[in-house]
Amino acid sequence: MIAIPNKAKQFLVFAVKVLIVCAAFYFIYQQLSDNPQLDWQQFVVLFKKNYSISGVLFLLLLSFLNRFFEILKWQNLVSSFRSISLSQATAQVLGALTAGIFTPNGLGEYAGKALFYEKAKAKKIVFLNLVCNGIQMLLTVVFGILGLLYFNTQYPIITSQAVAIVTGLCLFLFLGSFFLKKFTVKGYSIEKLIRKINEIPKPVHQKNVVLGWCRYLVFSHQYYFLLLAFQVQLPYFLVMSAVTSVYFLASSLPSFQFLDFAVKGSVAVYFFGFLGVNQWIVIFITTLMWLLNVVIPVVIGSYYVLNFKLKPTP
Repeated sequence: MIAIPNKAKQFLVFAVKVLIVCAAFYFIYQQLSDNPQLDWQQFVVLFKKNYSISGVLFLLLLSFLNRFFEILKWQNLVSSFRSISLSQATAQVLGALTAGIFTPNGLGEYAGKALFYEKAKAKKIVFLNLVCNGIQMLLTVVFGILGLLYFNTQYPIITSQAVAIVTGLCLFLFLGSFFLKKFTVKGYSIEKLIRKINEIPKPVHQKNVVLGWCRYLVFSHQYYFLLLAFQVQLPYFLVMSAVTSVYFLASSLPSFQFLDFAVKGSVAVYFFGFLGVNQWIVIFITTLMWLLNVVIPVVIGSYYVLNFKLKPTP
C-alpha cells in the first residue's frame, strides 16, 4: 500500500473538512432561496406582526434544550465504555450533525461520530448511535400513533379497514421477528442485537429513555408555542395530536436533513388543513423549526468540523 506523506494527509483532511462545511451551507442556502413554497415577504409581515423579544428568547431556549438533551443522551451512552466530557459530547453530536446534513436520514452522523474514536471502536460507536436514535424513533412512533388515533376520532382520516390492516401488519412483523430472531444475515441476527443491547447497563438505558422523552416534549411543544405565537387558538390535545402525527408520519419517510422541513411541511399542511390553519402559517412554522433546530446547530457544528483532528493511527 502506498504511504501518504503526513503533510499531504493533513491537506487532504483539511480539504474534506472545508468541503463538508461548504456543502452544508450550500444545501441550506439553496433550500431557503429556491423553495417555491416560501414567500419571504409574507414571512416578514407575519413575523413582525407576532414578534417579541421574550418570545424569541423562549424559542431559542427550547432549541438549546432540544440539542442539549441529545448531547446528554450521547454522553450517557458513551459512558457505558468510556467517560467523556460535556464539551466532547457537544463536539461529537454537532460535528456529526453537520457531516450528516446532506446524507439520507442523517446516516452521515454515524460515520461522523465514529471518526472521533479510534478505528477499533467504530462498530461500537455506530451501534451506540443506533441505540441513541432508536429510542427517539420509538418515542416518536408511540406518541405518534396515540396522537394519530386521537386525531382520527375528531377527523376520520383513516378507515377502520386501514386500521385493521396496519394492526395486522404490525402483529405479523412482531411475530415474524420473534420466530426469526435467530435467523442470521452476514453474522447479524435479531437475537444478537438484543444481546448487545442488554450488555449496556440498565441505568444507562433508563437515563436514555428519560432524556429522549424530555427531548421529544421540548421540540413537540416548540411547534405548539409557535402556533400560539401566530395566533392559532385551538384545543391543546387536538393540536398536540396533529403535531405528534406529523412527526410520526414524516419520520417514516426517507429524506435528507436539509429537506426535513419540506417533508414535515407537506405533512403538516395536510393535518392542519383539517383544523382550518392557514397553510402559509404552517409552512413558516415548519421552516422556523428547521432553522432553529437544524440550521443553527449545523452552523455551530461547522466550527467543530473545521477543528476536527483525526485520531492517530496506532
